[in-house]
Amino acid sequence: MNYKKWIILFMILMGGILYSQPAELNPENPPEDSSYKTEESINSIRSELQIYKEEMSRRVEIKEKEIDLLWTLIAASLVFFMQAGFALVEAGFTRAKNTVNILMKNISDFTIGSLAFWFIGFGLMFGPQVISGFGLGSPWAGNNLSFSNFLNPEGNPEPSYYAFFLFQCVFAGTATTIASGAMAERTKFISYLAYSLLMTALVYPIFGSLVWKGLYGGEEKGFLEAKGFIDFAGSTVVHSVGGWAGLAGTLILKPRLDRYHDNTVEPIFGHNMSLATLGVFILWFGWFGFNPGSAGTIKDGSFAIIALTTNMAAAAGILGAMLTSWVIFKLPDIGITLNGGLAGLVAITAGCNNLSITSAIVVGFSAGIIVVCSVLILDKWKIDDPVGAVSVHGVGGAWGTISVGLFASPKFGGGSAAKGLFYGGGFDLLLVQLLGVALAFVWAFGISTLIFLLLKYTIGLRVTEDEEIVGLDILEHGNEAYPISK
Repeated sequence: MNYKKWIILFMILMGGILYSQPAELNPENPPEDSSYKTEESINSIRSELQIYKEEMSRRVEIKEKEIDLLWTLIAASLVFFMQAGFALVEAGFTRAKNTVNILMKNISDFTIGSLAFWFIGFGLMFGPQVISGFGLGSPWAGNNLSFSNFLNPEGNPEPSYYAFFLFQCVFAGTATTIASGAMAERTKFISYLAYSLLMTALVYPIFGSLVWKGLYGGEEKGFLEAKGFIDFAGSTVVHSVGGWAGLAGTLILKPRLDRYHDNTVEPIFGHNMSLATLGVFILWFGWFGFNPGSAGTIKDGSFAIIALTTNMAAAAGILGAMLTSWVIFKLPDIGITLNGGLAGLVAITAGCNNLSITSAIVVGFSAGIIVVCSVLILDKWKIDDPVGAVSVHGVGGAWGTISVGLFASPKFGGGSAAKGLFYGGGFDLLLVQLLGVALAFVWAFGISTLIFLLLKYTIGLRVTEDEEIVGLDILEHGNEAYPISK
């Protein structure tokens, strides 16, 4: 019958409708093709991506630290190479009969200085402060920075500590060797070794603790550092301290024989300007580690800015000194021109991270003029400095440090927002810079005077007149730099 067909059709339709209805969902046991399975997969993928991201960030951070370590060691090597530059400049500016003595001093002061700085100087400079908020670290307290193997909290050697120490060590060696030039041709070798020991162990690191204590990490800052004093790579901390020590030494030594007669200055020419010029080029090259390396990192690229300001100041310093000597002496003098370049380098060292290129050129050019005037004034006062170390490093470093208070631009300096007088900062920074320069002179000149007087009245500071006439090479070292073949 027809109604049976309708019943069968109705049952088929009802079955289709019932079959098409969604089943009751069980959150605890969802079906394989449910949206819950999809959401769970997405969350799993997100979790894995986050883990991967964190791992990659960790690896990138490690690589950045390793690259910074490599840059620090390259910069330290460049600064170390400057010792060769100092040796050649000093040898070239002095007489041939004292060349071996010059070379011996320049290799010995860094040798002794490295050990003395490791044993006590580094701890005095960066150790826990004896006087909170002032400086002067305790050498063997806390993390035992002096006489140290530089271990991390787990007791393992920490590469970053090693790199930091080496960079600071070559700086200490630079500060020490500066006085060698000012005291050249008349200083006992044994006395110079004693000075080198005390300079790297006490004089340099104690003042350095006032300015750079915070570089090693932690909340403690030195007295000048806390006041906002800026000496990025050491115009004052390294160069002026070394220059003022040299001034104390040359004053106590008195001038070389036949240097001054009544009111006249008798020129004593250096024996090899080729050596001196090569030495200046080496120093210029090494300064690309001295200043950019002080950034301690390549992350923000500031080392590139610092390298260029350093170069431009050196070039301007040479030009300033050459033109000044041309005007005064009617000829462009090679010795003064070379010292002009070094003065420009010394002067920009304090503000290399805070000055524009234009300001760097002004500071360097001014340093070239200042170094010529300083040399002439010292000669007028009968202060005998054979290589011009006091003028280049002491006076040039002071000018460079003061210039930061005039030319510091808030657009530079890694966001420090330091403003010099000419950039709307008023006199605040300038006064702090002047305070730092004054403290450096009082400390370095004062304590070095005591050291040299102590040496003078104990083991003796100056060689005999006969030794000075014959030359220090033969009588102090039994050798000659230029022996005559027989």
